[in-house]
Amino acid sequence: MGSKNNTINNKGKFSGNRLKRYSTISDKELDPLYTDQDLEGFDYNMKLGLPGGYPYTRGVYENMYRGRLWTIRQFSGFGTAEETNRRYKYLLAHGQTGLSVAFHMPTIMGYDSDHPRAAGEVGKCGVAVDTLKDMEVIFDGIPLDRITTSMTINAPAIVLLAMYIAVARKQGVSPKLISGTIQNDILKEYIAQKSWIYPPGPSMRIITDIFEYCSKHVPKWNTISISGYHIREAGSTAVQELAFTLADGIAYIRAGIERGLDVDDFAPRLSFFFDAHIDFFEEIAKFRAARRMWSRIMKGRFNAKKAESLRLRFHTQTAGCSLVAQQPMNNIVRVALQALAAVLGGTQSLHTNSMDETLALPTEQAVTVALRTQQIIAEESGVANIIDPIGGAYFIEKLTDEIEQDAWYYINKIDQMGGMIPAIEQGYPQMEIADAAYRYQRQIDGMQKVVVGVNKYRMEEKGDIPILVIPPEVEQKQKERTGRIKSGRDNVKVRDTLERLQDAANGKNNLMPFVLEAVEAYASIGEIMDVMRSVFGEYRDPAIF
Repeated sequence: MGSKNNTINNKGKFSGNRLKRYSTISDKELDPLYTDQDLEGFDYNMKLGLPGGYPYTRGVYENMYRGRLWTIRQFSGFGTAEETNRRYKYLLAHGQTGLSVAFHMPTIMGYDSDHPRAAGEVGKCGVAVDTLKDMEVIFDGIPLDRITTSMTINAPAIVLLAMYIAVARKQGVSPKLISGTIQNDILKEYIAQKSWIYPPGPSMRIITDIFEYCSKHVPKWNTISISGYHIREAGSTAVQELAFTLADGIAYIRAGIERGLDVDDFAPRLSFFFDAHIDFFEEIAKFRAARRMWSRIMKGRFNAKKAESLRLRFHTQTAGCSLVAQQPMNNIVRVALQALAAVLGGTQSLHTNSMDETLALPTEQAVTVALRTQQIIAEESGVANIIDPIGGAYFIEKLTDEIEQDAWYYINKIDQMGGMIPAIEQGYPQMEIADAAYRYQRQIDGMQKVVVGVNKYRMEEKGDIPILVIPPEVEQKQKERTGRIKSGRDNVKVRDTLERLQDAANGKNNLMPFVLEAVEAYASIGEIMDVMRSVFGEYRDPAIF
């Protein structure tokens, strides 16, 4: 340690070579070394506590993975319902412990496969679901009282949840016994992903209808997955992902309370969904800060009493935006590091991306490697044997504190705007994310940030890897099935259920029973969403430059 640029200074801090600037992927500048002086005045009980206890920094459950491993939940679904059912059974047979449904774009936007806007998109980015029949096929032979299912669906979430309840009933399973999650997070759609249908007001009504209905009739169901993942994938920093996600959560809690619900009746079934990006320590610190902040928000702002209301439970997906087409085998390493960060950060369930997902939906071989990545971490690495093994590390705790402090700045600013909906209407989170994405791309272009195989260590590609191709016949086959269902059902009954749904939408009744009635009559998702379009209208994004 004798060199001029490599000494301990008089404050006990390490002074390294400052010719190069070191920062996280979110561009938070880093000191060369962290010591106990970085945690001067650190209050263990206020900042950390014990796992399973307030403020939950060290984990939401006392025993964490010693009590139960995270749920291995690979995001999957493509082509037809039959193909997706086969993929689910393959994954379950090879050790997956929960299901996660990817829907194709027409379903996400509330259109049937035979709608003109669905042309060319059927089955391409997920499974085609038009009527209850498709859901019956997807879950054929899969007992819904013994498996949990996550459904990545937002604007039409009420319809897909109704379909899932209806399938369970057909299996003889009470809705009180099914468990899983619908994403149902429309605010992040306005911010980042852009797959909205209705304006914010009616959308929040539908979401609170789901909160209310499920608290009484589907008590094990997570009624929303408040999602930072898509915010991060749109280009945000880790701090922005955290802050905007929690601000969305605050808006949903307020909406539930304004409906007249007791916070402790619906808050325990709220869950979260975060991105695990490539900066290993920043991601771990983000997850820890998220738990601590949410517990304080729930206790301080909303006077929640139940421990279940204070716990931030979250699903994680490795960062799709970090995958690259160049040298795609390198993506396996990226995913493994991201998955390990999620586990060390205390996730409750995890999806690991496949190496080929930057090119197409994953092949069976690629998804198996992604599945085995989780299993190796769980069974071989030893990280699940210790509860919060990185807790107390100088750097981790300092970074957690800094991320929390920076996230509070955003949340306080959103509060000053009147909450997340006014902030969205003013374009505030959208512009912050756009600016962050621009800065990061400039850093890649200028070589301040390295992406291996893209701007450094490039090489000539020696051939394409196999990819999954959805044949054009899938669209025709799906349209034919949907046509058969529509012509063979009791169309008088369908019309009656849709008229009752329209009356309910024009009034103040909870919409969930009316949607469930229409679904069980085999009304299609497009027909149901069109009824609500006729009442609620459609959202138009304000132009922001």
